[in-house]
Amino acid sequence: MVFERRVPLSVGKKPKSFSGNRKSGNSYRSHLNKRRNEKIIALIMQLFLKGTVVVAALSFLLLLYILFLLKTLPDVRVIATFVPNQTTKIYSADGVILADLHKEENRITVPYSKISGTMKKAVVAMEDARFYDHHGVDPVGILRAMTVNLIKGSKVQGASTITQQLARNLFLTKKKKFSRKIAEVILAIRIERHYTKDEILHMYLNQVYWGHNSYGIESAALQYFNKSASELTLAESAMLVGMLQAPELYSPYRNLTTTLKRKDIVLKRMLDVKLITRSQYLDAKKQHITVSPRRKLKYRAPYFVQEVINILVRMYGEEEAYNGGLKVYTPIVWELQKEAEVAVDWAIAEGINQNLNFNQAAMLAIDPRTGHILTMVGGYDFLNFHYNKVLHARRQPGSAFKPFVYLTALSRGLSPGTIIDDSPIVFNTFQGPYAPQNYDKTFEGKVSMRKALEKSINVVAIKLVNMVSPEAVIATARKFGITTPLGPYISIALGTHEVQIMELTSAYGAFATGGLLAKPIMIKKIEDRNGIELYNSRPEITRVFDQGRVYALVDMMKGVIDYGTAKNAKLPRPAAGKTGTTTDYRDAWFIGFVPQIVCAAWVGNDDNTPTNKVVGGYIPALMWKQYMNTATQKVPRLDFPSPSGMGHWAGQEPKENSFLISGQEQKKIDESSASSPATGADNSQDNWANEFVN
Repeated sequence: MVFERRVPLSVGKKPKSFSGNRKSGNSYRSHLNKRRNEKIIALIMQLFLKGTVVVAALSFLLLLYILFLLKTLPDVRVIATFVPNQTTKIYSADGVILADLHKEENRITVPYSKISGTMKKAVVAMEDARFYDHHGVDPVGILRAMTVNLIKGSKVQGASTITQQLARNLFLTKKKKFSRKIAEVILAIRIERHYTKDEILHMYLNQVYWGHNSYGIESAALQYFNKSASELTLAESAMLVGMLQAPELYSPYRNLTTTLKRKDIVLKRMLDVKLITRSQYLDAKKQHITVSPRRKLKYRAPYFVQEVINILVRMYGEEEAYNGGLKVYTPIVWELQKEAEVAVDWAIAEGINQNLNFNQAAMLAIDPRTGHILTMVGGYDFLNFHYNKVLHARRQPGSAFKPFVYLTALSRGLSPGTIIDDSPIVFNTFQGPYAPQNYDKTFEGKVSMRKALEKSINVVAIKLVNMVSPEAVIATARKFGITTPLGPYISIALGTHEVQIMELTSAYGAFATGGLLAKPIMIKKIEDRNGIELYNSRPEITRVFDQGRVYALVDMMKGVIDYGTAKNAKLPRPAAGKTGTTTDYRDAWFIGFVPQIVCAAWVGNDDNTPTNKVVGGYIPALMWKQYMNTATQKVPRLDFPSPSGMGHWAGQEPKENSFLISGQEQKKIDESSASSPATGADNSQDNWANEFVN
């Protein structure tokens, strides 16, 4: 039997292949972990050191940028002398704002004391509740806004203080950049160092945008409520403040329901921060708010205002005219202007109803004693027809030109009783034989000059021109301010040469004053934004004709209304005037006057096409009467000054708040005008406004 030999194993020993034990394996892994941790710590330290270097570098750069800003940002002390664009205002004589002129910014600056206390509270509650507790930047507000925005997951709340917003509005752009935010913070802190809280709030409320080109609280109050900022109620203040976040979006003109919801949010916020009581909150929430309608026309009396703007631009330049905050005082009486606009609207409606075939009408009224324009309606429908016919159109006056013919004849020794033969006649002219005709194609025979003017007999007027010469008639017209071209033809008697409504009306004003011609005035006074007077227009009055001859003419023209072609214009007081109708019915006029007012009414077509046989004694005379019935309600019933003196005016001193020129004042004007080509009359003589304020 064979036995294998086995290698004996020592008890308690392992083979070499099992040389490691449990203790030696754990130690190895621990060593590896230690080395790995050391590497991680080294990497973290390396990253930390690099991060620290980067942060330090960024901080250094930020510090350099802040130092740069501190040197380059504007000095906030200039706010005290800062002159923002401010709206120019044009006023009527009776205190009505006819226009707010502005380009990009419609701004009216008001003192802090003229801003409603409820507005101040509302804007603080909604925009910066801790306004009186911080120094330009609100750390509490920043933390609150960050928390709310994180919870909501989007930016729903801002942290800009009122002071920061003011800094942004005055000095910075609205682009959302980190650099702008830093500049905003720096400027806000600076502003707080130099100005009180009330001063900052005052500047903010005069700067902030409220939509529809309204900048500042006064413009906003006028825009939306037609009242001053000092008159705003709690509910109205809350509504305006609710619009600030997005003025166009929350505009009551776009969505009134949304605007009112925003108002309630502001009121609730005011209650929460204890700026109003529970009772005030409930009352304001229930208050009915009436928002002023948006005017389609930018201006009242638009034809007049547009010309005033043109004058301002010529005087001061466009920038100053629109944004200089000028106060422009005009002689327009708004109560009378409205009446004239009604008369023009009536004329157009009447023309449509009766198929009279005219689409335009105009009116002009002047105080003949001063030249102050009381009313100007340059046409119908300014939105579509900007052309001011009163100032720029030239139209044939027809028989409205005849007073110059008769006045020339009177100055040559004829009298109202002079008999002229109204009979057929043929004149040999360079153009060939000319046989004038009367309107009704009939002849009166022998008539007095008075009756011929009353009946507007063409043949008599032409014979008078032939007697005195066309050149003499033109010379008379020139004395009364007619500057348009006039040809030396006998047909001038029929008003065949075009004239301007303004010139002809002004000339008739000199009839009303006994031969004193007053230069038309559209602007009485201009002040700058601080109330310093820049311009004052004193009436320029010139004696242009003998008083006795003019009085004789006016006495004849009174008969035109009492017995002649203008019976439709008759008033319960002395008045004179003349109708005018062109031979082809393209123009129909009536120009009439009392001692205190001269007024012209005209109808026709812009394209100069004929009307449907409209005569001056019809629509224009009725327009004139409609207007004058209102215009003369508060003026004394006077007759025209007689050549024997001021008997009709003397002893009738103006009552308090009357615009009437006294007899003594008129006599002084008359006497000084006789010895001087032009004189000035005191502005106090014209006090129309006071008659119509109430």
